[in-house]
Amino acid sequence: MISAHWEEPVPTVNVSAHPPLLFDYYGFPEHTYRLTYAAPGSPELAARVRELLAKAEIASAEDSERGLDHGVFVPFKLIYPDADVPVVQLSLKEGLDPAAHLAIGRALAPLRDEGVLIVGSGMSYHNLREFFDGSDGRLAGEFDAWLAEAVAEPAGRNGKLGSWHKAPGAFASHPRPEHLLPLMVAAGAAGEDRGKHTYEDKLMGKAISAFQFG
Repeated sequence: MISAHWEEPVPTVNVSAHPPLLFDYYGFPEHTYRLTYAAPGSPELAARVRELLAKAEIASAEDSERGLDHGVFVPFKLIYPDADVPVVQLSLKEGLDPAAHLAIGRALAPLRDEGVLIVGSGMSYHNLREFFDGSDGRLAGEFDAWLAEAVAEPAGRNGKLGSWHKAPGAFASHPRPEHLLPLMVAAGAAGEDRGKHTYEDKLMGKAISAFQFG
């Protein structure tokens, strides 16, 4: 799992066999700080991640103490409510360069043939200020349409995603790209697979989408 909520100087993998939870949010109801999700980690998979990154000449690091943030445990509580699937979290790389995250995905592509699900946890739209300003969502819709088209076709996908900032509505949708970059990792690992537009909705009038490869 690559979450938008963890950035490090180099891609950093959680190596804990029993990762705790990190409640990295504030202002929510008290019960949201008592959530549990006791999924095991996998030091073996974490080591394999670092091996693949090293093979691609991508420096990496490991962390044995950081908990799984809400970008991990909230969706996985819904996807795997029994917490019986091992979870390994990988950080984003500081600088938030899209090309670097596409390269991380390419390096990790062999995991797909080893029974590992690669999940990018972010949002296709993430402008918290404009979520609440009552704006009409036109620019969010333009960016969402562009993103769906860019993700779909393998030919040219990396180039389009690497230049996401040139898309219509780009900066209105992502003033900072950390919530878009998990998709870059997944897309980088996708190879020649088409991207499938598997979910769409509007949140406070702003278009949001999810995509799947394979």
